[in-house]
Amino acid sequence: MIPHRVQSVNRQTAQSATRHLRGEERAVSEVLGVVMLLAMVITIMGGVWIFLNPYLSDFEDNTNWNSASGLADRIEDRIEVAGNAPDGTGFRNTLAIQSTSIRPVQNVEHWTIGADLTASERISLRHVNDTTIAVLVANETARSITVQSPGVSFTSEVVASHQEVMVSHNASASHWMIVTVYGADDEPLYRQVSWTLSGLEIHTSLGQGEHQIVLMNNARAERFPNGAWEVSAMPLVEFDRMANEELRLSMLLTDVLTNGSIGTGSNIGLQFVSQGPMTLFSGRAYNVQFTVTNALHDVVTPQYHDNWLSEYNVQRAAGTLDTYIGFSPYERASGADGFSVSSHNLPLYFEVDLQRIEVSR
Repeated sequence: MIPHRVQSVNRQTAQSATRHLRGEERAVSEVLGVVMLLAMVITIMGGVWIFLNPYLSDFEDNTNWNSASGLADRIEDRIEVAGNAPDGTGFRNTLAIQSTSIRPVQNVEHWTIGADLTASERISLRHVNDTTIAVLVANETARSITVQSPGVSFTSEVVASHQEVMVSHNASASHWMIVTVYGADDEPLYRQVSWTLSGLEIHTSLGQGEHQIVLMNNARAERFPNGAWEVSAMPLVEFDRMANEELRLSMLLTDVLTNGSIGTGSNIGLQFVSQGPMTLFSGRAYNVQFTVTNALHDVVTPQYHDNWLSEYNVQRAAGTLDTYIGFSPYERASGADGFSVSSHNLPLYFEVDLQRIEVSR
């Protein structure tokens, strides 16, 4: 009987240990299952994130680019409205900015425009240095010359001569200079305008770098990361042939000056104030010549030239320049020496207006 009882106790103890072991195994298996499930979920989520990250980055870049382009459009509209306002008037606007900053671009574009104002004379000016101008008058009708720059107005007599006459002045051409040659009775015979224009630059952060939009003199240049500058809008230079066989050449120059730092922020309040529009040329003109130099990048100025000379190059290739009316190179065919107008003795009306806007916070 005693051995039988011992066997019964051992059997009961073994069964209890087995049940306890199976409970622990079940607990361990549940923990491992939860851990494996979490690991699987994390792995799937990580894979989905890695797969979708390029698309999400492209979507964000596209959103930022659209925001910057829309901001550039709004700024251009406000500059146009302020540029036509009287001197000292303007308005203030709050612009929403997303991953974007606005910076000034100083002295980005230089224009020199000259034309005879009478058909009976042919005058040319040459800037010998910063304080000396050489004047060559074909028919020796010039009597005086006036040189204007910011805060300076200089007038001097012009000696009648068939050779160049040197005129020394105290004006500065760092920003702008207007030179006018007068004949008898103060009749304007020739005018030359030199103006250095400034603009605004919009920087936007993208995944691969910075996207840039430059607003300068009614033109727009754009560059993507690791890309080249591309002119998407040209300056406002228009040449029209009217129904009465008269020609009209019109230009609109825009100079945007900044007062202090514009800075960054989610919402920026900008103030656009006009410094007064100016009319530089208005009426009949002869022997029109203008040059443009853009300092943003070396590829910008050639794009201007290619656009203005596209029709001229087509006519030259076709051999029909004897009837061509429009923009033409002044000397070299590339336009490096400036531009003129082929009018074939048709009346030409020349209009040049200037807008001056001050932008500040």
